[in-house]
Amino acid sequence: MQEIYTEAVKLISQNQPFALATVVRCKGSTPQKPGAKMLIRADGSAIGTLGGGCVEGDIWAIATEMLRKKEPPQFRSYTLNEELAAEDGLVCGGTMYFWIEPVYPGDAVLPFMLPILEAIAGGKPLALATVVKAGSGGDPPAGSKLLVYEDGETFASPENREIEAEVLKAGRRLAALGENEYLQTSGAAEIFVEGFTTPPTLIIMGGGHVGKAVSSLAATLGYRIIIIDDREDFANPERFPEAFRTIAADYEEGLGQVSVNLNTFIVIATRGHRHDDVALQAALRTPARYLGLLGSKRKSLLIYKNLYEKGIPLSRIREIHAPVGLNIGALTPEEIAVSIMGEIIAVRRGGEGGFMKLDSNALQNLLS
Repeated sequence: MQEIYTEAVKLISQNQPFALATVVRCKGSTPQKPGAKMLIRADGSAIGTLGGGCVEGDIWAIATEMLRKKEPPQFRSYTLNEELAAEDGLVCGGTMYFWIEPVYPGDAVLPFMLPILEAIAGGKPLALATVVKAGSGGDPPAGSKLLVYEDGETFASPENREIEAEVLKAGRRLAALGENEYLQTSGAAEIFVEGFTTPPTLIIMGGGHVGKAVSSLAATLGYRIIIIDDREDFANPERFPEAFRTIAADYEEGLGQVSVNLNTFIVIATRGHRHDDVALQAALRTPARYLGLLGSKRKSLLIYKNLYEKGIPLSRIREIHAPVGLNIGALTPEEIAVSIMGEIIAVRRGGEGGFMKLDSNALQNLLS
């Protein structure tokens, strides 16, 4: 996403036209989900993806034609029937909705794009609300925008002020999480709200075998890794070359050096019960969305008891994921890493973590 907005700002500064195509809504099974984005330059080259295949090819063709004719933005739907899905080798059968927005020299979009880059780089989290279909009265028109910062500050194109109250609450929440949502206002306007914040950050407290395996896997999944360990031999760039930052310090002190928000996930995998206890108490004081504790059920219960006796509310203790990870029978550090990251993805994406295999009744109904 950072690459796309960096390129967009660069093209604006060069007075070069381009188009941004965004998946804003999906129904059924589709190759990409809302928020997927592709930038198409005037020469036909592109960066980003909308899922590949005929979908991406058709949207690219529409966008390049719009640029050639200097057309206004368009809202498009694309149904993936069985014939098209088979043609592309996709197992899909849903509908995708796209917002295709050409940007021409002189368009006043830079005040909306620069803050997005700042948010991704660590600035104030924000959400961009774009009207993709006008309401019954026609106001605000499609294409009008509103920036909503996590702290409630807003910036809008003039015609978009009237929907500010309706998207403010959702915008603040989505800004904090870096997620998106499709909304319909009381005036029947349809709005795509996308949150922008730093990449999901994974703080691993403990640089042992499991911490190293989790870090390696999480890096391939796009997480920004921060390692904290009170031993320099276990928290250094040589041991964790993929880490954004390594901190050799006491766990409580080390966590205090890190900015933690709702897009932060913390895994505690220290070398002993006493260190786990200190690290977990420090983590509980943060707004991190996920706290996972490595260890047995017995160890978890002992730590829970200690936390409760120190005044930590039971409701807060119940939010801890311990023992950490999904129950997949993991044994090796690498398998445990898969279990842990599977659970984190489930929390982040709203999954349940169970098997997706068709049950016997569904299979019997299909074959009967």
